Amino acid sequence: MSLTHLNARGEAHMVDVGDKAETQREAVASGRIIMRPETLALLAEGGLPKGDVLATARIAGIQAAKRTHELIPLCHALLLSKVSVDFRLDEAASCVHVESRCRLAGRTGVEMEALTAVSVACLTLYDMCKAVDKDMTIEGVRLEHKTGGKSGEWHRASADVSTTRDASEPPSVDSAAIRVKFLAELRERLDIEEIEVPVAALKSPDVASLKAALEAQDSRFSALSAARILCAVNHAMANEETSLSEGDEVAFFPPVTGG
Repeated sequence: MSLTHLNARGEAHMVDVGDKAETQREAVASGRIIMRPETLALLAEGGLPKGDVLATARIAGIQAAKRTHELIPLCHALLLSKVSVDFRLDEAASCVHVESRCRLAGRTGVEMEALTAVSVACLTLYDMCKAVDKDMTIEGVRLEHKTGGKSGEWHRASADVSTTRDASEPPSVDSAAIRVKFLAELRERLDIEEIEVPVAALKSPDVASLKAALEAQDSRFSALSAARILCAVNHAMANEETSLSEGDEVAFFPPVTGG
């Protein structure tokens, strides 16, 4: 695989997308900013000295997406049809989760626009809160999924690994459990990002039994049985009959459509 932003002489250049077909393209990126619990409480209550923190960060993220080509040297100027920036306050983790969705009908993707929106929204949150908390940490800025273009759909199905964990420290997943992740709109609908299910709770070691075990635990998980919900096991697309074993990671997510 070659790098498209380098020519035959290894020089940086802007990719010519004139011959590419126009398709509906969408990208979703996420990140988070970790802060002290008292800072998060002030944010939730609107008690920070600079005022409406989330509204300001949302506008900053949208503006950043629209001006990505001015910040990243070889990006094209794009006519975006949609930019959204959303926040979720997580008291348990003492952080704010940030997600951006960018969309257009065009000849090049919008991954950089979504990533830029999340990055600038997080930086704005830091700026708005730094008067009371300079220890905040921005982490995990990443692409979650994208659609459109020659490469088609791509979905992240990898485990979250905190940047604060030592590289030699083993993963926190129980070896006798299966890690289940909920992505994109499904995560928002269920109001849960990740859960561990003991292997012993499954009637048989497959995805169908995992869904049944989750639904038995909480009726909200009945949404996983909808025909449109996709599943991946250890980064590979899966179905109801796909086998599971201890330590596996399973991700459920809706398809992403442009337009």
